[in-house]
Amino acid sequence: MSDHPIAVSDLRDAPHFFDAVADRIWRAWWEPNGFPLQHIADLLQESLADDAEQLCLVAHAGDRFVGTASVIASDLEERPDLTPWVAAVWVDPPFRGAGIGGDIVLKAAHAALDTGAEAVHLCALSGKRAFYERLGWRLDETDVGEDRLDVFSIRRAEK
Repeated sequence: MSDHPIAVSDLRDAPHFFDAVADRIWRAWWEPNGFPLQHIADLLQESLADDAEQLCLVAHAGDRFVGTASVIASDLEERPDLTPWVAAVWVDPPFRGAGIGGDIVLKAAHAALDTGAEAVHLCALSGKRAFYERLGWRLDETDVGEDRLDVFSIRRAEK
């Protein structure tokens, strides 16, 4: 772990974490499918614009990367009508189980709701269902797409 308290920052305010965020997202979801790291770096770069609709949060202990979560327009091609989404949630293994993932996911969801969205969505493998339900996410659908994902939401009134 770390001697520093865990902070959560907008990547625009902590751009020195850009490479770490891109690397973790790429290794977790994109590298296994043959996408180059540059593909993720290009997508992540969009979240750095001042007027970006996307948002990337980074959890860190001092200068040590701890985790990340993003808000993006769409994360599930089977549900193009739903927007925005919390996506690319990752906590480095030494920091798991300490509440950091839950904290960063909820901060991302609330940031999306603060932009005026009525609901924010998230998809995950069914093994993560209890984790998201404990955080207050509502299970809306199960077995979506070839990965048989669960689809969750948090709505403005539930915030």
